[in-house]
Amino acid sequence: LRQKGTEPAFTGELLKEDRFGDFNCRVCGTKLFDSSAKFDSGTGWPSFYEPLNDAIGNKEDNSLFSSRTEIHCRRCGGHFGHVFDDGPQPTGMRHCLNGVALTFVPKVA
Repeated sequence: LRQKGTEPAFTGELLKEDRFGDFNCRVCGTKLFDSSAKFDSGTGWPSFYEPLNDAIGNKEDNSLFSSRTEIHCRRCGGHFGHVFDDGPQPTGMRHCLNGVALTFVPKVA
């Protein structure tokens, strides 16, 4: 979260989380993504097509010999991963996140 590292693909415990609930920032608890926006991108990291309003910030990341858009917590600045424009509709976006940067809070129906 603070050093912008990445967990190995397919190792995160939240990758296969499919219950109804919220994915939150592990540091400050900010609600980031609703489970209804989660999808299996096949990349090995939890992926979402849409964040909650005003939950994340972004900035240009030119590391690793490419240009990407980094996403982070708007409240505490914790690093989550990157966003790409190859996701599903309705947004076409893929927010590719480190599962260790998140917590999951199930909602009771």
